[in-house]
Amino acid sequence: MKKAIGYVLLVIASLAASAIGSSADDAYPSRPIHVVVPYPAGGPTDILARLVADRMSNNLHQPVVVDNRPGASSMIGMEAVARSNPDGYTILINASLHVIVPAIVEKVIVDPIAAFEPVTQLGTVPLIMVVSKDSPAKNASDIVAEAKAQPGKLTYGSSGIGASSHLAGAMLSKMTGVQMLHVPYKGSAPALQDVVTKNISFMIDTTPASIGFVQSGLLKAIGVTSPKRLPVLPDVPTISESGVPGYDVQSWYGVWMPRGTPKAIVTKISKEVAEIFKMPDVRQRLSTLGVEPTTSTPEEFAAFTASEMKRWSDLVKQSGAAAH
Repeated sequence: MKKAIGYVLLVIASLAASAIGSSADDAYPSRPIHVVVPYPAGGPTDILARLVADRMSNNLHQPVVVDNRPGASSMIGMEAVARSNPDGYTILINASLHVIVPAIVEKVIVDPIAAFEPVTQLGTVPLIMVVSKDSPAKNASDIVAEAKAQPGKLTYGSSGIGASSHLAGAMLSKMTGVQMLHVPYKGSAPALQDVVTKNISFMIDTTPASIGFVQSGLLKAIGVTSPKRLPVLPDVPTISESGVPGYDVQSWYGVWMPRGTPKAIVTKISKEVAEIFKMPDVRQRLSTLGVEPTTSTPEEFAAFTASEMKRWSDLVKQSGAAAH
């Protein structure tokens, strides 16, 4: 009898706990959500994060605040999220650098897989090679020719060591056999500004980061990294068709939460982002930024990030890129 009573009490307690947990999930969110972007304001990840945060705030009826935490190849922001309370109120939006870090940084302070719950992919983007508006260069071949004439003197910027903009330049150097000096920054915006002022020779950066500079006339686009030309820049040749056949480097963005965040909350945010990306105005905005909207379930994104970590690790080795 005592065992039976004990069993009944255990079942009741279990059901009560489940009900409380379910109630808590149903009430989510009940206060502001913080979205950490591990880059400065104005960069491509920041642009996407603010687009998502604005729509999410409207849909969830709670403030969604973007918090920029740049530095250390995005690891400062990654660590801040990994160490936060896994209650659903801290979200990380990062670029593909998230899974590149282990291949390019000697000391990784946070595990990009073990420390996070994958939520959803956000989109895929090609990169654009840009130079100052009055540069004589018309395509990637001109940049390669200039680099050959001045070995080690031509400089290219990146949003940080290991970023797609870093690997894009390193891959160009590797595939053409020319020496160019890499100059890392804490984000895209300051690097692109230094291309405008000619402090560095060129940059190959994601479309959302560089398209505004190009459309405003501050920078000139002379190449794109995708296999095909971009609809938003139809007259700009691919780097592959400009004397570097087979050149193809593209980036992507994603959403993560701290490991241990309740599955119901992770799923809720994943579905919320998917709904946001169905909005016509959001899709139009992504199109003007050159972003191909791509969302996924948490399980699909987990598999994707694992495969991407392998792919980018191989790319790092092929490019000869290294931390310095």
